[in-house]
Amino acid sequence: MPTNSSPLTVLVTSASRKIPLIHAMRHAARQIDPAAKIIAGDFDPEAHARYVADEFWAMPTSQDDNLSALIDGCRKFGVRAVLPTRDGELSFWARHRASFSDADVSVIVSPPEAIDRCLDKFDFASWGLSNGYPVIPAVPPAEIEGDGPFVVKERTGAGSRGLGLNLDAAAARAHAATLDDPIVQPFVSGAEISIDAWLSGSGEVHGLVLRWRDRVVNGESQVTTTFGDPALEAQAEALLSGLGVSGPVVAQAIVTSEGLEVIEVNPRFGGASTASIAVGLDSLRWSLLEIASPDDHLPKFDRRDGEVRQVRIPQDLIIHDPDF
Repeated sequence: MPTNSSPLTVLVTSASRKIPLIHAMRHAARQIDPAAKIIAGDFDPEAHARYVADEFWAMPTSQDDNLSALIDGCRKFGVRAVLPTRDGELSFWARHRASFSDADVSVIVSPPEAIDRCLDKFDFASWGLSNGYPVIPAVPPAEIEGDGPFVVKERTGAGSRGLGLNLDAAAARAHAATLDDPIVQPFVSGAEISIDAWLSGSGEVHGLVLRWRDRVVNGESQVTTTFGDPALEAQAEALLSGLGVSGPVVAQAIVTSEGLEVIEVNPRFGGASTASIAVGLDSLRWSLLEIASPDDHLPKFDRRDGEVRQVRIPQDLIIHDPDF
């Protein structure tokens, strides 16, 4: 991909406050091209990521009317690879991946049908159960049976949005009435985990790491610890292989005495997925290598010995003599 006159330039969209991701992408890209550049893209011109990326693009929103402007912007910045990071934009980038490819821009995103299945929690649950995967079932509020306990959530959007946990049947129906398009699931007791994985363009799992979600705030792991379990890893690999996703993904699941009960799969790089990079899941570099050298064999997943605990904390950035 990169040439002597054109450094590998990667656009991270919806960059917002995703500072660890910017750093991780830069590290990955510069292993391929020491002159690589990371562009932080966001609709907000004052997004925090602008201060840590090599360049910043106050870019148009990811919607069909802006397709030409987005392609022109990628050409202007010399972008060769795009990593979308927000659930709400994944469908756009997937649907228009061919148009960006025609402009020599590769998008790291799953196929549209896989994204649609993942973003619709009812469809995902129906697909999982019909294919024999360990997925938590979901029904509309009108089909609630039994006394509970139940979980109530929006059918689409962030999993923590409007979430009602451990509700009896009456409370579940009442809470569902406050949501736009609710689904109801049985409340499953157990420890919650995240599953980071990277799948090739052909849908094969190249590497996978499990993480305990030790402390969760607003749906994201603020403290997370990697661990290994061959049986759980095999369950997760089977599900992800059948799902049709590609590139970096992160799943949420509950560990029970029977194994995994999968809540959802997010077909993107996760907020705390940098923890898995630390133990060898080199998902960002693999994504770029697959684009840069599609005919070459990717490096083998080398799971490092030992585990890591990641604690996500705010950190000040002091800029000396800034050129405002």
